[in-house]
Amino acid sequence: MTNHAPTVRRRNLVAATALAMMAAGAAGADQFTVVFGSPSLDRWNYPFNPTPGTRITASTFGNEPGGTMFDNRDGQFVVGFDTAPQVPPALGASTYTIESCVLEITYANDFVVEYDPTVDPFTAFLPTTDAEYADDADAGQPLELYGLGFRNGFTLASWTEYTPFTPGNLLNPSVRSAYALGLNAAGQQVDVSNSVRERWTPQPFAVGTIAKLKPGSLVPINSRVRFTVDVARPGVQEYLRAAVDAGRLRLTVSSLTKVVQQGGSFPVFYCRENPLVTATGIGAATLHMVVSTQTCVPADLNCDGTVSAPDLATLLSQWGSPGSADLNGDGTVGAQDIAILLGAWG
Repeated sequence: MTNHAPTVRRRNLVAATALAMMAAGAAGADQFTVVFGSPSLDRWNYPFNPTPGTRITASTFGNEPGGTMFDNRDGQFVVGFDTAPQVPPALGASTYTIESCVLEITYANDFVVEYDPTVDPFTAFLPTTDAEYADDADAGQPLELYGLGFRNGFTLASWTEYTPFTPGNLLNPSVRSAYALGLNAAGQQVDVSNSVRERWTPQPFAVGTIAKLKPGSLVPINSRVRFTVDVARPGVQEYLRAAVDAGRLRLTVSSLTKVVQQGGSFPVFYCRENPLVTATGIGAATLHMVVSTQTCVPADLNCDGTVSAPDLATLLSQWGSPGSADLNGDGTVGAQDIAILLGAWG
C-alpha cells in the first residue's frame, strides 16, 4: 500500500569537510530526495467541471478541429506538490539544481485510447480541409506534461484547486485562470493551450510512457503513465527551480486527443479523492524528485565559491551602512566584518 505522507531523505554531500570548507569560504551542497505518494492538490481543469478540487477522475482531450470555441487543449489535468517541508524554500532559484523529476499518474478507464509515446505535429489536428493538414503518422495522441501558468490576477501563491476556471466567458479560448505552460522556440514561457490555432508544435516537459506496452495498443485500466521530465533543458530547469524556491510545484497533463462535441474516446485518470485511492493508496499521482542546493558562506558575498577581491570591494562599498556585508549582524558594515571576511579569504 502506498504511503500518502511525503517522505524525504537528506544527504549532506560535504559532511567530512564542511567546517574546513566554510573556513576557506567555499560553498556548501546538499541533496534532497523527495517522494510524494499523493499530490497536495489535483484538479480537472475543464470549463464545465462543477466540482473543482474534489473530482474523483480527470480527463484530457482537445477540441474539434477548426472549432472556434474553447482551448485546443480543452480538458487538462493539474497536479501539485508542496515541496517546502522537504526542500528548504526561498534560497533563491539559482541555488537549486533539479537533478531528476518523475511524475506518474494512473489510467482509470479500460481499453479506450491508443498508446502514443511520441509528440504529434500540430498539422495532424487541423481540419482536413486545411492546406497544411497531414495525417498522424502513428496511432493515438500522446499525453504531454507542461508547467502551470496563471492569468486573471492569479499567481502561484494565490491559485488553488478551487479557484474559478475563469471570470470571463467559458466558451472563449485563452481565458482559463490556470493554463498549460510551455516554452516557445525562443525559450520563453507561454500558454500552449492553443498551439494548433497558433500553428506551432510545442515540445513538452515530458511525454507519457507506459512500461511494456507497445505503441498503438489500447491502454488497460490501472496502467501507470510515467513522465520523466527533461531537466537538461534550460527553460524546464528554470521553471522547476522557481517552483522549488516557492515551495510549490504545479504541473499540467495535457493531450490533443481527438473528440467531437459531447463525445469521443479520451483518457481518464484517478484523482486523489477517488474512493479506490483513499481506500488502497493506489492510483494517485506520485512524484519523485532529486534536488541539489548550492549555498554560499556569508563571507562569499558574490557566491562564486571563493572569498576574494570582489567580495572585499562589495564590503568596502557598504562601509558604515547596513548591507549584505554585515557579517556579524550588528546592523553596520565595519571593522569586525572586514576581519571576518579576511579570516575566510581564499
